[in-house]
Amino acid sequence: MFEGLQQKLTGIFDGLTKRGALKEADVDAALREIRVALLEGDVALPVVKEFVDGVREKAVGQEVLRSIQPGQQVVKIVHDHLVEMLGGEIPQALNIDVTPPAAILMVGLQGSGKTTTSAKIALRLKDREKKKVLMASLDVYRPAAQQQLQQLGTQTMVEVLQPVFGEQPVAIAKRAMQTGRTEGYDVVILDTAGRLAIDQELMAEVAQVRDVAKPAETLLVVDAMTGQDAVNLASEFDNKVGITGIVLTRVDGDARGGAALSMRSVTGKPIKLLGTGEKMDALDAFDARRIAGSILGMGDVVGLVEKAQQVVEDEEAEELAKKMMKGQFTLEDMAAQFAKIRQMGSLEGILGMLPGAQKVKQQMAGANMDDKMLARQEAIIMSMTPKERRNPKILNGSRRRRIATGSGTSVQEVNRVLKQHKQMADFMKKAGKMGKKGMLRGMPGGGFPPMGGGLPPGMR
Repeated sequence: MFEGLQQKLTGIFDGLTKRGALKEADVDAALREIRVALLEGDVALPVVKEFVDGVREKAVGQEVLRSIQPGQQVVKIVHDHLVEMLGGEIPQALNIDVTPPAAILMVGLQGSGKTTTSAKIALRLKDREKKKVLMASLDVYRPAAQQQLQQLGTQTMVEVLQPVFGEQPVAIAKRAMQTGRTEGYDVVILDTAGRLAIDQELMAEVAQVRDVAKPAETLLVVDAMTGQDAVNLASEFDNKVGITGIVLTRVDGDARGGAALSMRSVTGKPIKLLGTGEKMDALDAFDARRIAGSILGMGDVVGLVEKAQQVVEDEEAEELAKKMMKGQFTLEDMAAQFAKIRQMGSLEGILGMLPGAQKVKQQMAGANMDDKMLARQEAIIMSMTPKERRNPKILNGSRRRRIATGSGTSVQEVNRVLKQHKQMADFMKKAGKMGKKGMLRGMPGGGFPPMGGGLPPGMR
């Protein structure tokens, strides 16, 4: 999300920060470009006007124009205004701190991803907050909608209310809440029916369910790719039903992202969660600071660390740290790291979370780096014998040819993997000699090899 906007704003700010001094005309020219970039990024016109006016008011002050780094000051002002536009410094968590069971009412149009998002939220609450969750499908119109939720319940190991033939949505909601109370559930997630478009019947039904369930949260699920229609949709649901928050789905498929910037400003309701992929754990909390930093090319190192923590066990990290301290790093360790990177998501997405993401992506394109490359590198290592993986010095020409044939690659690619391993092993050895503190100093974020030229050693 925001890729198109990020590219344009990065270019604008590169021009500003390279200047030693700024005139008011320079700021005005940059703001005109920002205005165009936001409009092209699908941000609503009133929101763009308010944003640009707010930035200009602070950016043309004498304190900024006469500062030592005026370009950087303007970037900071834009960043702060983006954070404010997106909802402020403090992320808005789900409000389930009520007398149990806390009801979460899921609303939205058909095809927005309500059912999948219901299961994702249930899994998140079960795994991260140790809540006992019950899901219930109130969609009696769409064929197999209730069966879909049951399948997702099986997949996420979350209980689903058994459907009763002929039971209507309001009655299902009553039974779900009663089951939640009698069987000790912390949270009941009510997945309502959607329509292809907003109609009075849909709104009336959702309002009736709301009155019965008295939800702690009424979440509007919106497909980020619907653009400005999403803003109108949010306003309509808020006026007729009253929403407490927004969940944006398919943000990984929308390069513009203007709907997210507009929705918070237009409705005043916080965006609480982002659906970032098809997997059940691909649901992130919405953090305005991190999103703003990502838009401006500052990266999202916090998000990257969180992704790493989800796939790396503490014991594994400790074991690798011990090996690093001893200067030991085998090809088996390297293959394990490649596997962990692939678990975290696409390589482009991961490196896109680093500061200077656009430059990193350009280097990736130039080096033909992609997820297939990681898979090929893994295949090369797994085509070696255990002895070869632990002692690459024995890999002579004939062994390398055998490995290339076994992995469906070339000898040149095998040589490249071995070179990468040597570079990484040398780094580990140096880091080990420096001790833990020295090792951490040489690794931005406390856990990544130095990003020479924007890419990890061996990837450039």
